[in-house]
Amino acid sequence: MKKLDWYILRKFIGTFVYSLGILLVISVVIDITEKVDDFMKHDLSFWQVVTEYYIGFVPHIAALLFPLFIFISVIFFTSKLAYRSEIIAILASGVSFRRFMRPYWVGAILFGSILYLANLWVIPRANRIRTTFENKYVGKPKDADGMRDKTLRIDTVTYVTFGYYDPKFKTGSNFTLQKLKGLQVVYKLRAESVAWDSTKKSWKLSYVSERSINGLNEKAAKVGDTVLKIALSPSEMIEEKNMQEAMTTSELNAYIAREELRGAEGLSTYYVEKYRRLSAGVAVIVLSLIGVIMSSRKVRGGSGLHMAIGIVISASYILFLQFSTVFATKANLSPLLAVWIPNFVFGALALFLYRRAPK
Repeated sequence: MKKLDWYILRKFIGTFVYSLGILLVISVVIDITEKVDDFMKHDLSFWQVVTEYYIGFVPHIAALLFPLFIFISVIFFTSKLAYRSEIIAILASGVSFRRFMRPYWVGAILFGSILYLANLWVIPRANRIRTTFENKYVGKPKDADGMRDKTLRIDTVTYVTFGYYDPKFKTGSNFTLQKLKGLQVVYKLRAESVAWDSTKKSWKLSYVSERSINGLNEKAAKVGDTVLKIALSPSEMIEEKNMQEAMTTSELNAYIAREELRGAEGLSTYYVEKYRRLSAGVAVIVLSLIGVIMSSRKVRGGSGLHMAIGIVISASYILFLQFSTVFATKANLSPLLAVWIPNFVFGALALFLYRRAPK
């Protein structure tokens, strides 16, 4: 790293931090205007709002737009260098374009690594703080007043159904447990009421009856009250919106492994979130390289033209990511491929632009 490298790297870091700071201030102001009525309705203090909500909201917004603001920042300060003919002077002094890009590589890898590491633990913790506050004061928790006809798959052959379940008191009624062999029900248990025993980590069943079915043979019995131990806890009964975003990577892997063991379906959303955390870090590198290659040429229109092209490319990247994610969650596209398609496409674009860049 020479003086030239440090000069460019300082501009890289400084421009990004400055632009990100402005973005966060604007985002917080807009969010406050949307939620100020909820804050006042619950008589929340300024300190409570900051420590219980915005301490999680700010990292969430920063991570969400991190790659795109890296891209915009690179375009902004590099086009300024090109407009002042600094890049022409650098290349005319004998520095190759590949050598000129070294500090950009360093900055992109640095910021990409920061985003990846933050996505592993920091951002999920922040999302947990944010969603907890929103569910309590802003939004109403899903099924907070109780849920009806809730069916869950415990393992590959066992299903349970709650006719009614109250998550507040962890009690329910019209409970049914069924075990299947192929498409045939071989065992069925019914209980009029069910309650969670937190000390024994089990469910207390009242007025229980059970049936065992073996072909044409069937046995029925009244059991009365009993205790049922199954791999199901009250915390698993409520599925919060975007709960995968509030899981650390280790928690997310454990959740996916547990649900696969149960034979659960619809895990594409969780796989997308798992793979997205690494691809977002790589996206920082790809977009940074596109930014420097595209804005290093001095053109008429200066920074304005470069920024306009940058916004178009940013919108295209978001569009690619949204389309591929939808295909992964709603269709049969591989989640791994879905989150990496934008990086492949824009990586190819970066290579194309590099070959055409002035050397």
